[in-house]
Amino acid sequence: MESGKNQLQTQPDASKADLRLRDFKPRSMLHASRTPIDTPRFPVIDAHAHLTWTTNVRSGVCVGEEVTVFAEPADLLPVMDRKGIRTMINLTGGVGKGLEESIRRFDQAAPGRFLTMTEPSYGLFAEPNFAQLQADAIEHAHRVGARGLKLLKSLGLYLRENIDEGELIGVDDTRFDAMWEACAGHGMPVFLHVSDPEAFFLPTDATNERYEELANHPDWSFYGPEFPSNAEILAARDRMIARHPNTTFALMHVGNGAENLAAVAACLDRFPNTLVDISARIGELGRQPRAARQFFDKYQDRILFGTDAVPPPFGNDVPQQLFCDELYEIYYRFLETEDEYFDYAPAQTPPQGRWSIYGLGLPDAILRKVYHDNAARLLRLPHE
Repeated sequence: MESGKNQLQTQPDASKADLRLRDFKPRSMLHASRTPIDTPRFPVIDAHAHLTWTTNVRSGVCVGEEVTVFAEPADLLPVMDRKGIRTMINLTGGVGKGLEESIRRFDQAAPGRFLTMTEPSYGLFAEPNFAQLQADAIEHAHRVGARGLKLLKSLGLYLRENIDEGELIGVDDTRFDAMWEACAGHGMPVFLHVSDPEAFFLPTDATNERYEELANHPDWSFYGPEFPSNAEILAARDRMIARHPNTTFALMHVGNGAENLAAVAACLDRFPNTLVDISARIGELGRQPRAARQFFDKYQDRILFGTDAVPPPFGNDVPQQLFCDELYEIYYRFLETEDEYFDYAPAQTPPQGRWSIYGLGLPDAILRKVYHDNAARLLRLPHE
């Protein structure tokens, strides 16, 4: 009788077999150290934030000058002061009159606390003299106070011959050569987002470790014949960088290759005019802490701190990037401690994939560079 009872207890519980993945929220049983880091060891320059956005968007390509303002300095400065953020870089400052408005609202309203980048003038792309018009736009941006140029992933994935129709435009298209050279001439670094995580170019199926993220954001998937492969886009990026050795390129999101640090290292080794930032990629770096620590050791002079933060309510759609105290605390914990197996985002369910991360425990000499000095050197800001 006792044997029969045990046999019944070992049968699967059919009532639990249909638990939906989105309802599965396991709590780790690991008893690991927790080292809260409320403020960073050194002042921080967040080199990757989005405080404004160009409102006229077609197929992911910004073509207008009007900007939407996500927050005012008064909304942001209290968090910045609490979290030790000396300066925040607004990458999507827009073009033309919109850029001027962004600079007035942030750079001029709180000098030293905000810096603004311009963007390509895609609205002019169909013009036969686009190359010259774009170079002139960079000159205007520099004159009104833009500190660099930011490219979204539109180039290589969305921009087409007729802006949103026709043949896709490659990252190495020569019509942008004058833009890259104008940036070099004005000492403006290019903050370059090319391609996206490798998983975004694979089928959204049961083998894709970012299935939940892509299921929630199907427009983030670039799998299919209408898009080039991840490898093709990165190869075009490298051809473009090779043509412009005098232009400084900061490759966003660890060069969109945090899953393959050897490839990112090869790019940095090949092109001395490149850097990377870590924005929205500690989820990838933190699950390979030994390889990541070696990467930080070797490239400590070429890594920028960044979060990809977006203020609420606009940031609520992508919780790992929501501008808040907790976002920065997680980044600081990742960089400064050797804590094990903790969440890489403020969201209850990790938004990129179902894994946790490990801290790197970087020494002070590297922390100071990553937090502040590398960005200060790039943007010609005062050092401490």
